[in-house]
Amino acid sequence: MENYPISGERAHPEMILAYARIKKACAETNREMGRLPDEKARAIAAACDEILAGTLHDQFVVDVYQAGAGTSFHMNVNEVVAGRAAELLGKARGDRQAVNPNDEVNLGQSTNDTFPTALHMAAIAVGRRLSTEIGLLSSSLAGKGAAFDGVVKSGRTHLMDAVPVTLGQEFRAFGAAIAHRRETLDAALNGLLPLALGGSAAGTGLNTPAGFRERAIQKIAALAREPYTPIPDAREGLQSRAAAGDYSAALKNFAVELGRVANDLRLLASGPATGLDEIRLPAVQPGSSIMPGKVNPSLLECLNMLCYQVAGFDAANSLAVGAGQLDLNVMMPLLAHNLTRGPQLLVNFLPIVRTRCVDGITANPDKCRHYLEESPSVVTALTPRIGYAKAAEVFKEAVARGVRVRTVLLEKKIVTEAELDAAMSPESLLGPLK
Repeated sequence: MENYPISGERAHPEMILAYARIKKACAETNREMGRLPDEKARAIAAACDEILAGTLHDQFVVDVYQAGAGTSFHMNVNEVVAGRAAELLGKARGDRQAVNPNDEVNLGQSTNDTFPTALHMAAIAVGRRLSTEIGLLSSSLAGKGAAFDGVVKSGRTHLMDAVPVTLGQEFRAFGAAIAHRRETLDAALNGLLPLALGGSAAGTGLNTPAGFRERAIQKIAALAREPYTPIPDAREGLQSRAAAGDYSAALKNFAVELGRVANDLRLLASGPATGLDEIRLPAVQPGSSIMPGKVNPSLLECLNMLCYQVAGFDAANSLAVGAGQLDLNVMMPLLAHNLTRGPQLLVNFLPIVRTRCVDGITANPDKCRHYLEESPSVVTALTPRIGYAKAAEVFKEAVARGVRVRTVLLEKKIVTEAELDAAMSPESLLGPLK
């Protein structure tokens, strides 16, 4: 605490829970293998159970920015578990004869293998919750897509008028994009399932008996209800944080895609008098301290900020992943903080965005229809009939005169009104992919 009074931020609760599972699993494994007296092993496990139940978390006091590899936090864990185990044995907290933090709580372990193990476990725990929230958001967007299927509107490419689409198609595409990023995120999370525990200080398993890592990780998997396995090469497990980098990149890519969707929703809702105004967002707070009645897309603006923050975390994470040297990456505390903090921000806010914004979005079909009828790009539907050159000529004249394409087509008798009505019907305009 004296060395690192930096941010005031403490380890994410899932890092504490991960370490409690590790220490309990190792104590029970050491007891079963005859390396730790039964009474002490049970006291250590009982202390870990209290931590898993949510107590003692205030005793983990080390700043998230700390000594390399996480030694400071790991020693904090050993001391808390040992101190509480001693109390459970009727001894004084800090009595190292009762339970020794290094020789007994940490038996067969090192910061170098337990910290990357805890990092993976904590990232997965928060990441699973994020995946659930992403699924719910994707479903909400898809639901709006179904609700808006009958709203035909002008498409836009290059931010310019383009061929028609439906508002429902746009929203379904938003939902599909978010769902696909979820799949990538889940795959990257599963890449964290192999654990380095049992590698000890340099990946050789020094001071651990044969079978220790397999048995301990099996217990951790049962405690966490995740299919954890020993990483095939424990040296890689200590040297490389590439799997954490893959997950960080997946988080960044999700944030980029989510930010894009948020930007599109803000654009579609812009106005109401001088913007697109094709959708209306729920009003959640006054938008201005000086302009009465103004309502801003406040929740989406906040969501964009969080997306940028997650992308920023990834920039730091990629540097940390590349900073591994020889048999250890000492930048793990930064990774542990960013890979729990970033997803947690989204876990906290996505339900708000979904329930207070997306679920309450309404369409403005009159404005959508108005833009569609005014857009010269609908002439594209007549290209097979009149040819590209003639269609381009009609488009340019309509824009130059400030009239509808329909007016030019009928004035020049390029098509009949019946032919035009048929070509401009929603069925004809939207194409085969509904």
